[in-house]
Amino acid sequence: MKFVAEALGLSPVAARRLEEKNILKQAFIRHPFFSDVIDAFKLDRKFGEYEEGTLIAKTVDGVQIVRGYPKIRRALTLYPTIKKHFRGEVVFEEKMNGYNVRIVMFGENLYAITRGGYICPYTTEKARMLINPDFFKDHPNLMLCCEAVGEESPFVPKDVYGIKEIDFYVFDVRDRRTNEALPIREKEKLADEYGFKLAPILAEVHVSEAHEVAKDVIRELGRKGREGIVIKDPNMKRQPIKYTTSESNCSDLSFAFRFFGEYGKDFMFSRIIREGFQAFELDDEEEFKRRCTRLGEAILKAMVESIREVREGKKVCDRMRLRFYDLEVFELFKEHVRRMGVNAEFSEPIEENRSYVVWFYRHMKSTTDRIRHILEGNLWQ
Repeated sequence: MKFVAEALGLSPVAARRLEEKNILKQAFIRHPFFSDVIDAFKLDRKFGEYEEGTLIAKTVDGVQIVRGYPKIRRALTLYPTIKKHFRGEVVFEEKMNGYNVRIVMFGENLYAITRGGYICPYTTEKARMLINPDFFKDHPNLMLCCEAVGEESPFVPKDVYGIKEIDFYVFDVRDRRTNEALPIREKEKLADEYGFKLAPILAEVHVSEAHEVAKDVIRELGRKGREGIVIKDPNMKRQPIKYTTSESNCSDLSFAFRFFGEYGKDFMFSRIIREGFQAFELDDEEEFKRRCTRLGEAILKAMVESIREVREGKKVCDRMRLRFYDLEVFELFKEHVRRMGVNAEFSEPIEENRSYVVWFYRHMKSTTDRIRHILEGNLWQ
């Protein structure tokens, strides 16, 4: 804890108090797979200048701070929001649907840090297989901010990208100590040099016409089942903003209402509000009717599926296929999930093409219990 206090400019007593308040939490599991990390803590909430998810690690290279990824504010309207927040040119970058990961190098190995600040064994294994480590040898002060996407994701499995396992798409390159982002052209140059995949740039336009172009971009992404866009200043001097498609909003609502006991009202309500503003700005009469049907099905269809499962004596759970290349990493990931407080079960590994396929069942106990309680004739609280 002394190294955390020194890194954050605190007294040891103040650092210990942060741990007692659950603002500071252990960020990794001691294991040879994480051989370059001696100890590590994460910030579970914003503290001073440091973002939620900031990692403070004692490594073989000394104490390292990896800043948490800044929150991106959301636009509910395209006009006049884009015009109000940007000047000159703006870039529309695809907001890919996966989970946010920061990749860094400690010692001789790469480490993947999730949005919350955990060093994730599953994601780290994949990063060491897919990311060129020479980048970090040449640029030790930088981190890759990526979206991990694909069907074999432990957090957000999606099949819309045609990626069976998971892959990494860089959306920012940042200084890991200051969190300053490189301009988009510099990011593209580094990606070309080191062979990184980038979140696609969909358009670059002047702010005066950006809202009209954005409408077409959003509709096209929606038809493909994609998530949305991040609107950026090419020089990354202004804070980006994000905007999601109706299809993404409804996908989130379907997930939330299927597991309604686990997801809060704010999660659900905010997405319905997004649909209202988007319908106001983008829809003609026919599209508005289609949106109403899509929204209603997203809410009801998923919830009824959960009710039927409980009536049949089953437990409501989220089911994901994972792939490991080392069974020790599988055991480490099970412990990682347990420490995160996730109620989960895993199938026995099945060997396939020099790897091991595992099914990860995340049990939604609150949803299951609530449905069972109601089906027994009890009243809603």
